[in-house]
Amino acid sequence: MEPFIKLKGITAPLDRSNVDTDQIIPKQFLKKIERSGFGIHLFHDWRFSDADGKVAIPDFVLNREPYKRAVVLLSRENFGSGSSREHAPWALEDFGFRCIIAPSFADIFFNNCFKNGMLPVILPAAQVQELFDFEKSNPGMELEIDLPAQVVRRPDGKTYSFEVEPFRKECLLNGWDDIGLSLRHAARIDSFEKEYFTKYPYVQIPG
Repeated sequence: MEPFIKLKGITAPLDRSNVDTDQIIPKQFLKKIERSGFGIHLFHDWRFSDADGKVAIPDFVLNREPYKRAVVLLSRENFGSGSSREHAPWALEDFGFRCIIAPSFADIFFNNCFKNGMLPVILPAAQVQELFDFEKSNPGMELEIDLPAQVVRRPDGKTYSFEVEPFRKECLLNGWDDIGLSLRHAARIDSFEKEYFTKYPYVQIPG
């Protein structure tokens, strides 16, 4: 997992509340187990007017420049509600997003973001509104997300502080997913396996 330290880039405004996981990645596209290849289907029913995703809806934000290259998504309350599918953060990340800013998130989606190297930032609704207003006056603005300092920085220098649980912060800064956390103890795991299989050779799997 790629470490998340500082992120600076175009911010796409998605002015919708209660964006659920079926809107993020519709169920008909959940046919793969790998994490890649879902970005093309992100927000499919809002981005495309056909079932195959070939006819773009021109006025949807992610179909317009410069938002096609956005790395930060700005949205409203209860983002990521619905099912527990991990494909939702996979689709967002595969499209190019690494940070989502909203007043609140659904719990499971919130947790899944951290497990996939994305930072969900919770800001008060009034501050989120400020960012929407500022973006409207400055289309294509670039926000800077500074995880060590725990601030969102606007181009004019104004900052917004956010909270993040220390362990999750450490994992993002170091690029540790669940497998990465386990591999930190690879030497101890190897040592245990050698000792265990020496003591109980009959439990070893052939090959």
